[in-house]
Formats: sequence, C-alpha cells, structure tokens
Amino acid sequence: MVDVAGSTDNDGLDFHGVGHNSAGAQQSHRRGVIAVKPAPLAQSPVSELPFRSLSPYLRARFGREVHRVALDAGSTCPNRDGSKGFGGCVYCDVDGSGNAELKSGFQLAEQLERGIERVLRRDPNSGVIAYFQSYSNTYVERSRLKEVLQVVEPYLKDRVCAVSIATRPDTLPAEALELLSELAQRVPVWIELGLEAADDALLAKIKRFHTVQDFSSAVERSQAAGLEVIGHAILGLPGDGREGARRTARLFAETGVDGVKVHNLMVLRRTQLEQWYRQGAVAVLDTETYVDWLADFIERLAPHQILHRLSGDAPADERIAPTRQVHASEIRMRLLAELEGRKSRQGCRLGERSQPVP
Repeated sequence: MVDVAGSTDNDGLDFHGVGHNSAGAQQSHRRGVIAVKPAPLAQSPVSELPFRSLSPYLRARFGREVHRVALDAGSTCPNRDGSKGFGGCVYCDVDGSGNAELKSGFQLAEQLERGIERVLRRDPNSGVIAYFQSYSNTYVERSRLKEVLQVVEPYLKDRVCAVSIATRPDTLPAEALELLSELAQRVPVWIELGLEAADDALLAKIKRFHTVQDFSSAVERSQAAGLEVIGHAILGLPGDGREGARRTARLFAETGVDGVKVHNLMVLRRTQLEQWYRQGAVAVLDTETYVDWLADFIERLAPHQILHRLSGDAPADERIAPTRQVHASEIRMRLLAELEGRKSRQGCRLGERSQPVP
C-alpha cells in the first residue's frame, strides 16, 4: 500500500522521497546478539496533547527538526516471491508500500544523497532519518543487508540521526538482528513491523500469511537486540470492525512497542482489494467513523507509545477509495476535538477488557 513518504505526515513531519542506542544505553547479551537498550521513549517531556505526538518527541530527543528520507533498497516479500504466496497482501500495490517517487531508478546511495539535499534546501540544520520503506527490508541475504546498511555510514556523524527499517514480523532472522544491533550501538535503529490487525483469521484473509504470535515474538526479539519497534496497523480492514481496532491497540500496549503507525484502509488500483471493492464486498470508513475508531484505538495504547502516523494518503490517480482524500491536518483536528469531547486521552482505557461495541 502507498504510505505517505514524499508528503507531509499527520504530525507535521516532512517525508522526503527521491523522485515517493542512545548514549548511556546498557548492553546485554541474548542468543549471541549484542543488545543495546535504547533510552526510554518516555524520557522526553510529557506532551500537552492528549496523545504522544511524533514531532515534539523528535525535537526533544535530537535537539533539532528531523525529516525522513524514504528509500527503496529493491527488496521483496515472501508473499510475492512464492515462499508464502504470490501477488502480495490484498491491499498492497506493485510498489510494495513505497511512494511512487521511489520508482526513480536511482541507486540506493544516490537516493539517500538526493533526499538529504532536498531536506537541507528547506532547513540546513535538519537531521535525517534514513527510512528503508518498500517491501520487507530484512528479507534478504545477510551480505545484501550489510551492503544496504553501509549506505548510511558516511552520514552518521553529522546528518543521519536514526535509521528506520520497514519489514514483516516473519522476516527477521537472527543474522539480520545481529547486523541491526551492531548499527544500533552507533545510531538509533527503528524496526517498523507490520501487524495490521490482531486477528489471525483476518491476517490469512488479507494474505498477510503471518500470525499475531509472529508479531509478538518479533517485537520481543527486536527490543532484546536494542532496536526500537514501531507497530503498524490499518483500521477498517474487511471484517475487522470497531472492536478489531480496539483489539489491535491493546496488543500494541501489551507487547510494548515503542511507537505506532495507524491509518485508514485505502483501495488502490492494481490490488486484489480493488476487485473486492468493485464487487461490493468491501467498503472504506468515512472520515467521521475513522476518527471515532481512531480515538478508541488511542485510548487503549500505552501512554508512552509515540504516534508516528494518524492517517494515510495516496495519489489520486492510484486511489479508488476513499474518493475524497481528507488531509492529515483535518484528521488531526477532528481527533483532538473527539478526544476533548470525550474528556479522554491516550492510555485512559488501557487494560480495559473487551466490551460490546455500541
């Protein structure tokens, strides 16, 4: 699915595509992996907002504005190459969750260099997060992953503040964690794990071909290796419902992921979901419903978890539904109004057991 790299995210953080840990950390050893425990995310000042917002957190942590540079390392996925299936997840287009601008043909090092140049033209003092976005970036041989990670090395001292790796929970071999753990001793490393929904039957239906337990295990192993974990969820998947959104948030809280990305379901061209949508077998949430469910979701997260994303978007020529793309800033304003109306905030329903949906 198209993510928001190359546009402005819901927290006011610019995502720059080309054409789409911490000091004082404690070392430990587990299963032969050198682990560096990252500084707690909750150490930054408590947000005055009713949820933990990304931009203030980044400014507090890095002492400057920080922007992501989206990168395409040429990876693939096990449900595309035949290892688990073909064609990818039902909602994922041929770009594998990457921004269309990444289809530039530039080599990886040039993608990063050009992305940094774009950031610096806007703000010469900015830091950069090198974001390996498309497909499953740890689903490669060890030698290839090492080669990919070496691209950021020249920029670690003065420009790259963190490295973010998008992948699946079932594509994290020990050798990948070892390489990422080594890098995490010098720069914060975020591992973005796609869960999407905390329901094994639904995960099979949408052709994710991994389980909830795969996700929970990947979170534990990643954090043991000194990585910071961002969980990814989609609200409004076919058959998931409002309680499904709540269940997924509860799982994020229980597993202790450090950050969360969440967005509404979108129907894109050249996906199986497009066929279902045209057959009337699936619908997308309207803005009012999405914000309502999103508020439920946030109320059930742990208070320390950073919200990296509140909604998604896609180019109009690739998006079939929703037909009108609501800007991220509008989603944010509506969410703030909803939480204020409820007199609630992130984590206020943490630990609440499942209840019938009104």
